[in-house]
Order: sequence, then structure tokens, then C-alpha cells
Amino acid sequence: MSTIRLHRTTTLTPEQYIAGLTDFGPGRAKLFGNSADEYLKVHHKGPLHADVTEGSSGIWERLTYDWSDSHRVVLTTTDSNVWGGASGHTYSFTRRPDGTTDIDVAVVRDGKNFKGWVLGLVLKTIGKRVLKGAFENSVDAIEVRNLSLKRSDVVVGLRRTKAA
Repeated sequence: MSTIRLHRTTTLTPEQYIAGLTDFGPGRAKLFGNSADEYLKVHHKGPLHADVTEGSSGIWERLTYDWSDSHRVVLTTTDSNVWGGASGHTYSFTRRPDGTTDIDVAVVRDGKNFKGWVLGLVLKTIGKRVLKGAFENSVDAIEVRNLSLKRSDVVVGLRRTKAA
């Protein structure tokens, strides 16, 4: 079993990152590179929980998402072609006094077959760099998306002001 811990400080609020993390619409791969659209299937989504299958490159997992705690999002693997046992992800959020947010992620990978055991071993050694890059890319992509949304709101506000 491998546990990889990642950290990033961002200008996003926990709510903004959670909104990106729980956006299961088309184009999810732009935010999360390991979640290709052709693997994505939302079995159920409620206001604070979701049951989703996602993956890429021949690896998939079904995850239960729980974001009922505004300081933590827990993704529990319920089925996968390579992961089993205690596999999943936990995102923890800490607001900082300067308005930024610390995001800490724990990724647990427990291989359930030979392919999973090999991938788990790779993650223990060189894979952390790959997971760190994917996590950094997700934070960057959600920051860019958030800025784009803010600009859209400003443009809409300016149009309303001019039209008024």
C-alpha cells in the first residue's frame, strides 16, 4: 500500500476548489488529467455526495465523493480494475489569515492485483512526482477557471450598467 501526501497553497477558497473537484461535467479532463471524459460516468450526484466512475489510460475506479465537511473532501474507492482495500483520496483545506488556502492531499493506493501492486510500487518511488504534477495542474486549472468566471461576471455587470 502506498500513501502519497501533497501540499499546495492557493488563492482559491476551499469552496472554489471543491466546486472544481465535484464538477463532473464534460471537459473534466481539463481540470483533472487522470479523469478522461470517455471513462467518466456519474451514477449519482447529490448536494454533498456523488458516486462516480472515472479514470484514464486503462485504469479506472469507482469513487464515492463526500464533501459534507467544508474542510475536507473524501474520495473512497468502491471498485476499480487495479485499486482495492483502503484506496482513495482525502483533500483537507485550511484557510490562512492572508486569504489563501492550504490544500493537503493524501492519496492511498492499495493494489488489488498484480498490475495494482506494480503501480503502487511505482507510486512509492517515482510516482509521487507524477501525482504532484497532476495535483498542481488541477489547482492551476481551477484558479484559471475561477479567474475566467470572475471576468465574465465583471463583463456582464458592465453591460448591465451601460444598458441601465
